[in-house]
Amino acid sequence: MEQQAILAIGIFLLTYGMIIAEKVHRTIVAMIGGVLMVVLGVVDQDSALHHIDFNTLGLLIGMMIIVNITAETGLFTYIALIAAKKAKGEPVRILVSLALITAIGSAFLDNVTTVLLMVPVTFSITRQLRVNPVPFLITQIIASNIGGTATLIGDPPNIMIGSAVKELTFLAFINNLAPIVAVIMVVTIPIFVLLFRKQIQTTPELKQKIMLINEKEVLTDRKLMVKSLAVLGLTIVGFFLHQMLHLESATVALAGAFLLLLLTGEHAMEEAFTKVEWTTIFFFVGLFVLVSGLVETGIISKLAAQAIELTGGDPLATSMLILWLSAIASAFLDNIPFVATMIPMIQEMGVMGVGNLEPLWWSLALGACLGGNGTLIGASANLIVAGMSGKAGHPIKFVTYMKYGFPLMLLSVLLASIYIYVRYLI
Repeated sequence: MEQQAILAIGIFLLTYGMIIAEKVHRTIVAMIGGVLMVVLGVVDQDSALHHIDFNTLGLLIGMMIIVNITAETGLFTYIALIAAKKAKGEPVRILVSLALITAIGSAFLDNVTTVLLMVPVTFSITRQLRVNPVPFLITQIIASNIGGTATLIGDPPNIMIGSAVKELTFLAFINNLAPIVAVIMVVTIPIFVLLFRKQIQTTPELKQKIMLINEKEVLTDRKLMVKSLAVLGLTIVGFFLHQMLHLESATVALAGAFLLLLLTGEHAMEEAFTKVEWTTIFFFVGLFVLVSGLVETGIISKLAAQAIELTGGDPLATSMLILWLSAIASAFLDNIPFVATMIPMIQEMGVMGVGNLEPLWWSLALGACLGGNGTLIGASANLIVAGMSGKAGHPIKFVTYMKYGFPLMLLSVLLASIYIYVRYLI
C-alpha cells in the first residue's frame, strides 16, 4: 500500500478515535483531521474543497435561518402544547407521536429539514414535563433516517442514486422502498416504548398543568408567523420541484432564508446568523475533507471493488453484500462519498453482464440510509440533532447513542435483507 494511503488511514482512524473518546469537541477534532490531510499532502487544497458537499452545507444553513426566525414567533411552542394536550400529557404517547411525525416529514421533505423543525418542539414539550429530552431526540434521529429512506428526496444517498439512474423515478422509490420502511417503523416504535418508558416519567400534576395552559398565548408575533409560514411553505414546494426546476436543494433553502430575512428586515439578520449551528457546519467541513483522503488515495474504491469481486456476480450474494457493506460503512463514514463510489461500481457490473441491477440499487439505498442510524456521526440529521441538543445543555454522548442506534440499525437492515430477498430474488 502506498505511503499516502497508509497516512490517510492513520489520520482517519486517529481522528475517529478521538471523536468517539469525546475528550475534545468533535468539531475541533474533525477540522484538525481534515487540515492534516491537506498539510501532510494526502490531498491538495483544491481536491479537498471539491469533496466538501456545499449543497448539504447550504441546505443546513438556509433551513437553520428559516427555523430560528420561525421559532421566535412561538409557533413551535404552540405546536408542542397542542401535541402534548392531544396525548393528555403522557410522555410515552408524546414520544411515539413525535417519532411518527418525524418519519413522515422526513419522507416528504428531507430528514435534515424535519429534525430542524422537530427539535424545538421537543424541547418545548420536555421543558413543560420536566423530563430528559435525550430519549425523545434519539427516537427522532432514528425515525428521521428510517422515514427518509422511503422517497427520492428523503435522504442524500437516494438523491444521488436517482440522479445517476434516470429510470428510478420519484414514484419508483416510493413503490420499492416505502413498504419496507413502513414495516421497519411498525417494528421499531414498540421498541422505543420499551427502551425509554422508564426514563421519561413525569407527575400527574405536570400533566394536568399542561392541559390547563392556553396554547394561543404563546404566539408572540402573529405577523412574523404568517411571513415565516408562507416562506416555509414556498421552500417546501421548492424542495418538491427542485429537480424539475434544475435547482439544488441548497439554492432553494438559501433563497427561502434570504427571502424571509428580506421580509423581516435587517434587524433580524444578525440574530439569525448567530443562531446558526456553526459548530455543526464546521464539523461537516472537517469530515468531508477527512473522508476525501480515503477517496483520493483509492482506499474506498479498492474496498468496494474487492468486496463486489467476492460475490462472483451472484445476484443474492451481491445484493446482500452491498446492503450490509453500505449499512456498516455508513454507520462510521459519511454515506455520501461511499455512495458516490458505489454507484459507478454497480454500473460497471451491468457492463460486465449482471442482468438485473434493480435489487442492487435498492440494496444500496436501504443500506446507506438505514446504516446512518448506527452511530451519532452516521448521517447529517444525527449531527444536527446532537449539535442542537448540546447547545441546549443536553449533550448526546457518542457511546450512549450507539447503545441504542446500532442494534436498531442491525434489526432494520435484517428486515431489509428479508424484503430484498422475498421481493426481488425469489
